Amino acid sequence: MLAKDIKRGVIVNYNGGPCIIETISVQSPSARGAATYYKYRARNLVSRQKVDITLRGGDSLEEADFQRRSVKYLYADGTHFHFMDNENYEQYPLAKEDVEDQAQYLTEELEGILVLIYNDQAVGIQLPLTVELKVVQCDPGIRGNSATSRTKPATLETGLMIQVPEYLSEGELVKVDTRTGEYLSRA
Repeated sequence: MLAKDIKRGVIVNYNGGPCIIETISVQSPSARGAATYYKYRARNLVSRQKVDITLRGGDSLEEADFQRRSVKYLYADGTHFHFMDNENYEQYPLAKEDVEDQAQYLTEELEGILVLIYNDQAVGIQLPLTVELKVVQCDPGIRGNSATSRTKPATLETGLMIQVPEYLSEGELVKVDTRTGEYLSRA
């Protein structure tokens, strides 16, 4: 896969292990004939270490060979989050520190999650692009403010705090983008 085709969330082989791309920055050349550099911040899915990768425009990385299985989130205990395969009902426990960034979007019975399996071991999850969460705490909306684009902080059922339009009130379902953590719309 060429450097220019690598996007956020893609899993590539780097230094003998699967790494998921978390951030990308592009440095365009200032001189004629200079190469464009792509800088990636990735996380090794096995060792959990952050990795910095720098490639020229013509360089490439190999996509990692792993399985994606459709799972449903079941529950969390003191040390692990538990997911169940939708086809064969096998359960995959993942350590809390392995999914701490995604935990704020997990609700019981949430579907559309993919577990990433490398060498017969669950190494991470991939969330759906959007999730629906309930607003449990926010300031009350003021009548007549629906025409403005002002926002207010709201706490969702998982503890996630986001900015929502002023007209929303407690108890409403909202769609949240799991990549950016931003409010999208009412559900």
